[in-house]
Amino acid sequence: MLNHRAKQKGIQLDIEVISLKEAFDPAKYDIVFFGGGQDYEQLIVSKDIQDKKEALTQYIENDGVTVAICGGYQLLGHYYMDASGNKIDGIGALDHYTLSQDNSRFIGDIVIKNEEFGETYVGFENHNGMTFLGKDEKPLGIVQKGKGNNGNDQTEGAIYKQTYCSYFHGPLLVKNTVLTDRVLKAAMKNRYPEIELAD
Repeated sequence: MLNHRAKQKGIQLDIEVISLKEAFDPAKYDIVFFGGGQDYEQLIVSKDIQDKKEALTQYIENDGVTVAICGGYQLLGHYYMDASGNKIDGIGALDHYTLSQDNSRFIGDIVIKNEEFGETYVGFENHNGMTFLGKDEKPLGIVQKGKGNNGNDQTEGAIYKQTYCSYFHGPLLVKNTVLTDRVLKAAMKNRYPEIELAD
């Protein structure tokens, strides 16, 4: 979706996949997209990402634009508890942590409102994790319908600097092009501050 919207605006995106045992160069990239997966795959990634911890944290602290979904969201925090009760270390680039529900999941359509931007986002959530935000993190939005981060405090996702996290899956950027465009504009402003990206 990022690539699709970029093409509509006359921007060429060069896309690279950073896989296991491959280094991450924080100066090379304008946008980082960090997806999720099943517990088995996330466990593998959680071990590998420790080698990228310093570089990813540097990228985020320097206002690098990041979109992290579900497991990617969890791994940017301090730790998460998987469905079997195992504590999986994140990289602590963001100050949140994630607990596990007992034999339950948050599943269904979700609607949130970001008051700062004046934007409403719609999507679909399907997660066992219950995430609690920490210092300097703002929610991506306040839950209007659905469960969100933990089902209790009405927050969904997180924003820290130029990092946007969410439990919305594929629909996050597809159904919410205003957010997709916000991500693109932030990346363009970082790389080409003299260029104003049109709506």
